[in-house]
Amino acid sequence: MARTIRSARPRTSRRALTSTVAVAAASALLLSACTGGDDASDDGGSDASGGGEELNILVVKHPLTKAMSDMAWVGELEKAADVSITWEEVSADWDQKKSTMLAAGDTPDLIIGANAITDSDLATFRTLFEDLSDDMDALPNVQAMFDEVDGAEAMASQADGAVYALPSWKEFWPQAITRQYINQQWLDTLGLEMPTSWDELFDVLVAFDEQDANGNGDPSDEIPFDWSPVTTTGYGYFQPTALLGSLGLPITAGGGTGYFVEDGEVGNFLADERWKEVLTFLNRAYAAGLVNQNVITQDYSAYQSVARGSGDTASVGFSWGWTASDRFGAQLAPQYASMAPVPAEAGQDAPVTWSYDFENLTANHVVVSAQTKAKAAALRLVNAFYDQDTSVQVLFGDLGTNVTKVDDTTYEVLPPADGQSDPSTWKWTSTLADAGPLWIREDLDVTLPTDLAEAVEQSAPLEEAVANVDPDTDVLPPFLKMSTEDLSTISLNNSTILNLTQTKFAEFVTSGGIDDGWDEYVAQLEASGLEQNIELYQKYYDEYSG
Repeated sequence: MARTIRSARPRTSRRALTSTVAVAAASALLLSACTGGDDASDDGGSDASGGGEELNILVVKHPLTKAMSDMAWVGELEKAADVSITWEEVSADWDQKKSTMLAAGDTPDLIIGANAITDSDLATFRTLFEDLSDDMDALPNVQAMFDEVDGAEAMASQADGAVYALPSWKEFWPQAITRQYINQQWLDTLGLEMPTSWDELFDVLVAFDEQDANGNGDPSDEIPFDWSPVTTTGYGYFQPTALLGSLGLPITAGGGTGYFVEDGEVGNFLADERWKEVLTFLNRAYAAGLVNQNVITQDYSAYQSVARGSGDTASVGFSWGWTASDRFGAQLAPQYASMAPVPAEAGQDAPVTWSYDFENLTANHVVVSAQTKAKAAALRLVNAFYDQDTSVQVLFGDLGTNVTKVDDTTYEVLPPADGQSDPSTWKWTSTLADAGPLWIREDLDVTLPTDLAEAVEQSAPLEEAVANVDPDTDVLPPFLKMSTEDLSTISLNNSTILNLTQTKFAEFVTSGGIDDGWDEYVAQLEASGLEQNIELYQKYYDEYSG
């Protein structure tokens, strides 16, 4: 059963952390399932365990994701690890809850979620979490992942070699996670051409706003321009940081806290003149009524819902998303075209770029509390998450309902069982998906959901822009490991920096004042420790790349 998506995965350098996984060297490890007892019989001094322990687990989930008790694989996980689990499920306000929990020093046995506990948290609160580096004999699945997946162990390891949080490897995702979409049907209806610069894009958005682009007789119900919610902790996928590519500024994973590398030099776009140009364009569009007027306050569910429109009537003209069907729903997806990033100005010297992402290998999906009274049981459970069958189910959903297992190394991801959802929404509704701890083996044959094939196809317009990013000199690696002292410095500075920048983002977009307020804003950033952070990132980047 061919896995067509593999041929579309781009080739990149080892240092960019996206090289293909080595051929499996030990099939017994790849196929090993975790059973209770034997894995953790010698766990470097952890508690003796006869099985049957109760573990308290906090899981940070997507708002769409159903209760853990409704996932069949969770019961199988408990049996495999010989534990019972009490879940605390968090789908909103995690940062606030986390700060209170960490400050109190009271952590559950495990915390699960994509970067739920960050490297910055570990720098400040590492004594709250178990160092797993000497427990690999109890974690054979994790050790096998470290052996087989280039960069996995480096991502998990701190500068002193400690391993507090474990990564996930998903295997199939394309390099770019954000794609750019425009309603081609609206362009055709209004006799408009695909825009090739920001000015042309602005003119198209004006036409969408004024000329009843969706053809329902109401010229006031179109939303020409929308993006996903920008949080207080930085920037991510499907956000207007994508426009930095129009100016040739390379970013990683949607932007994060602003740090980037360009020709080997670290910078931060939050104080870069090119970000000022993006903000100016956003304010121009917002002031003209072309942007969703709830864009600053809406949550992700609202962002998705409004783009689904009503029946065959679309609501949004230009936006970013994972795939057209995920962003706009299966019914409206055919109206939309994936488009290449356009230059900010026609004839500009700077070649366009795009966000260079690391979505297959992602950090910090599970941590074990140093306070747990059932360490052996916790290790058995962690190892069970990285079992082959479990990993497939964590990512795609239950065997039988979401996935068919054809044979020992062959799986078929099934269409949504409700007959209505798009595959991406169905996945996030059914299971932990990308948030969970997992390892998808390189040698598996998987018939993938249509949204992944769609993502690869709709990435084609981005290929030239991605190719303009040199992974050796224009990509900030996601696993630079710093000393506790330096990471604490960066974390404290970033807290002050983001308190300013994220408030100013909302102000600059909705109220303007960018030209008058920019110099003062940059001065405040510099006073907040931005230059110190850039110097520290440069030091570690030079050590890594040298």
